[in-house]
Amino acid sequence: MLRPMARVGVFGAGAAGTALAIHLARSGHAVTLWGSEFDARVLPGLREQRQHPALPERVPTSVQVLQPEELAAAADGCELAVLGANSRGARNLARLVADELSSSAILLSVGKGLERGTHARLSQVYAQELGPRSVVSIGGPMLAPELAEGFLTAVVFASDDPGALRRAAETFHTDSYLVEVTDDVPGVELCGTAKNVAAIGAGIVEGLAQTLQRDLKNARAALFSQAVHEIAELVEAAGGRRATALGLAGMGDLYVTILGGRNRIYGEAVGLGGDPAKVLEDMTNRGLTVEGAESVEDIEHLSDELGLKLPLHRAVHRVLNDGAPPDHVLEAVR
Repeated sequence: MLRPMARVGVFGAGAAGTALAIHLARSGHAVTLWGSEFDARVLPGLREQRQHPALPERVPTSVQVLQPEELAAAADGCELAVLGANSRGARNLARLVADELSSSAILLSVGKGLERGTHARLSQVYAQELGPRSVVSIGGPMLAPELAEGFLTAVVFASDDPGALRRAAETFHTDSYLVEVTDDVPGVELCGTAKNVAAIGAGIVEGLAQTLQRDLKNARAALFSQAVHEIAELVEAAGGRRATALGLAGMGDLYVTILGGRNRIYGEAVGLGGDPAKVLEDMTNRGLTVEGAESVEDIEHLSDELGLKLPLHRAVHRVLNDGAPPDHVLEAVR
């Protein structure tokens, strides 16, 4: 049975949003990719060469690439709206699209992390700003370059609206983009936040290993196990399900982030002796967002609020913010 074609707007021309636009176009959907003022660096290449600098695959010509002033055109007739902002930009993006999107549009949240200051999950931010529209949160391991090339990717869609969840999953699911569904929204979103902090810790150990010229495989395995345990503890205490942390949204996403995500790279530089603030500034200046550097504060806040210890996450916080030496992260498994 053929799936009906959907009209999908992707709002935010970052690597993840652009990769999803490529995937959806490849599946036969009508796709618009709208870039905000924050995407000014990549928009010329997307419009002229159909190329995003972070992706190996070109954007199909069927995708309409639109500029900041063309927001109304991007939202026109949009049935599903992919919101590609990170945790810092989510509320601003929501306010921009609020009056443009149909009230029946299904929203899909791609960003991971909590809003700074309020500690709100992104689905909560979108619900506050976009009223009655249904929100579906995307979690799990989704490296944008591999998704863009059509390699096997398995993710989790989470929503408390069964109809919206089913429609979103049916639209996105293919033989190469496998979609699991769940109603555990807090579980999926908190996994996406905590795994970034844990991945920084794993990166710190990687840096220590390079300094010592040893593999430290035993220490890495112990830290990975501790990270999964703490993510599960956090999710369960916050009203989610432990099983979510043990699946794609938690363990799966943590694994792929440790393999080479920006958070792991940041941690590695700190583990090699770099000053956390200076390393972060350098990566930011190169256009690399390190969500875990902010999420470490959110997890610290939540763990205090929920009465949790979370030794690994707290150890990462101390290294990044309190001047503790990199090898302090190893105390989490002792």
